[in-house]
Amino acid sequence: MLSKSLMFNLHHPHPHHEIFTKPKRLYSLTTSSIPTNSTKILVSQNKLVHTFFNKKCNSKNNKNIIFPMASSTSQFDEFHPDPSLTNDDLKPTSIDQRNFSGWEMASLWIGLVVGVPSYYLAGSLVDLGMSWWQGIAIVVLANLVTLVPLILIGQPGTKFGISFPVLARSSFGIRGAHIPTLLRALVGCGWYGIETWIGGEAIFLLLPKVVKNSSLSQSISWLGTSPLEFACFITFWIAQLAIVWKGIDGIRELEKYSAPILISLTSCLLIWAYVKAGGFGHMLDLSSRITKSEFWSLFFPSLTANIGFWATLALNIPDFTRYAKSQHDQIIGQAGLPIFMGLFTFVGVAVTSSTKVIFGHVISNPITLLGEIGGLFTMILAIFGISLATITTNIAANVVAPANALVNLSPSRFTFRRGAILTALLGIVCQPWRLLKSSESFVYTWLVGYSALLGPIMGIILVDYYLIQKMNLSIKDLYTLSSNGAYYYSSGYNLAAILALVVGILPVIPGFLQNVGILDSIPKSFAIIYNNAWFFSLFLAGGLYWILSILKKNQKEIDPLLPNIS
Repeated sequence: MLSKSLMFNLHHPHPHHEIFTKPKRLYSLTTSSIPTNSTKILVSQNKLVHTFFNKKCNSKNNKNIIFPMASSTSQFDEFHPDPSLTNDDLKPTSIDQRNFSGWEMASLWIGLVVGVPSYYLAGSLVDLGMSWWQGIAIVVLANLVTLVPLILIGQPGTKFGISFPVLARSSFGIRGAHIPTLLRALVGCGWYGIETWIGGEAIFLLLPKVVKNSSLSQSISWLGTSPLEFACFITFWIAQLAIVWKGIDGIRELEKYSAPILISLTSCLLIWAYVKAGGFGHMLDLSSRITKSEFWSLFFPSLTANIGFWATLALNIPDFTRYAKSQHDQIIGQAGLPIFMGLFTFVGVAVTSSTKVIFGHVISNPITLLGEIGGLFTMILAIFGISLATITTNIAANVVAPANALVNLSPSRFTFRRGAILTALLGIVCQPWRLLKSSESFVYTWLVGYSALLGPIMGIILVDYYLIQKMNLSIKDLYTLSSNGAYYYSSGYNLAAILALVVGILPVIPGFLQNVGILDSIPKSFAIIYNNAWFFSLFLAGGLYWILSILKKNQKEIDPLLPNIS
């Protein structure tokens, strides 16, 4: 018979207490027949609490409860998570772990936004010929678009207390979830390397001129950078591991107390540029250097690239919202993203345009700019600010997802710490100094390229959770390898989701190959698809997955005895 999702009310002084589950069969019991070692899933004013207890239920407050049953007997279907699918990092969060307030979620985003890549984002569009306001407008619009999946995918994280790898099990299957989580992890490793390279540049800035002018600062062709810069990169790489070692609580504290410091330092930089340049009139006079047709040819790939900038975190945002106190906190905390990005990219464009007046030439890299300003105090403050901004962004955005993906891959072998260390090692392999060699390679190769991987995953997960599962998940089935589990599908893989993912990625590949120089020319249709990779792949994969799921459901309704092939 088909699985059904139901909501059950508890007899409790507060009427909003509910149990959410997805039973195979239902049986009505009184609390006297409920055995010990059961699992309760309580929802209290938007708080889902998973408590495993070894004591009798209080029959005074719970008299007639409907529980899921595996058979028509009076035995409760106990929760026994498979050891290969869970550990302390993967199990649902408890009420004590739900300590992220709206301000702490907002602080997380401030720490993520204030960084060198965000500073450089709108400026890179200006470098490509857009006016200052066009660059900022595209950034804000992209973040408004990104805010929608951020809140939608964050909802099950807060509701069920589950991380992104566990959520992916419902759509891709218990074993199939490794595919989207490892793809997300791969992108996270690349970003970890980029952010760490930026931090290494800050250390390089501190070095005496005699060292920076030595033979060690000469680039080596096979390495792609100089031994001195590479050494600074490795130094910063090691320094970050101290924060990573403290886990999610250390990350939360870091983001919470760093936010006001980063806001203050950013304001100081903006005031300095305003005073030195005699206002921002020169910035306001910067007009577009491209024609209208050229602007529109850049608009959509630029919008896609800027969506791709946070598409990574939009996918694994349950890794953070699972710690939110309520849905209200996760929504309010994230709602400020377009504002934060708009304000910070304004700072980036304003300060960059001011350098033309102050130094006689444009300096788009904030690290290079701080080196030009000079002064011991300025240098120390600059290193502190850049290091803090880089670490807050890097650890939260680029360590949590890959580490959790590796934990999900093998909970018995990986912990969050081990996963984080492997993520850091892969960040070196990605050679981030090559990705940052130009604005075009950063925006159109890196950002647009990986958005084609993340778009279809997001489309499939959104369709599955909101249209197929109807926002109800069985916690028990998310942690079992039983063939009777709702998310076991075909040997643990949902073939419909995997097929939709492949179909969503394939049309984007020709455009990517041309962009990296492997193909000389491609049909115009493939170029358009690549320029809109995130949108195209999201709707194509999501739509195909919805159709395949409906067909499978109709097939089951016609003949419920058919084997479960999906």
